[in-house]
Amino acid sequence: MNPDLDLALDRVIRAPRAAVWRAWTDPDRLARWWVPAPSRCRVERLEVRPGGAFVTRLSDDGDVFGPHLDAAFLAADELRRIAFTTAIDSTWRPADAGVIVMTAEITLADHPDGTDYRVLVRHGDPTSRERHEKLGFTDGWGTVTAQLAALAEGER
Repeated sequence: MNPDLDLALDRVIRAPRAAVWRAWTDPDRLARWWVPAPSRCRVERLEVRPGGAFVTRLSDDGDVFGPHLDAAFLAADELRRIAFTTAIDSTWRPADAGVIVMTAEITLADHPDGTDYRVLVRHGDPTSRERHEKLGFTDGWGTVTAQLAALAEGER
């Protein structure tokens, strides 16, 4: 990790890796935790494979859904790692100028209490990292990780 460019989050989720993996790879499960409550998520495309699309929409009122994420998966190593980027969209076109360009890598490992869950978000320059941090990386990713944990732990 490069502290000038990267943001990270680590958590032990008290559930098996398979439950955490399902929460990431099943559209219905992902929609239940991917955005901080009380906002709601709609999964438009979830093709968890290298080159696959990752498109979600967000609603603050539960009725009107607007753009949230349009990204592409880079890696999907079953039960171990998922990586996606916002540098290109789901159609492999360069990202819009307003998007925080990042590459997120999520790793899952066995832990005596369940799953060692790690998120590493890489940015191309310190300004992008700082912008992401100021926009609420810690609260946002922390909240959705807690929601992911609640879902996975409930499915033991």
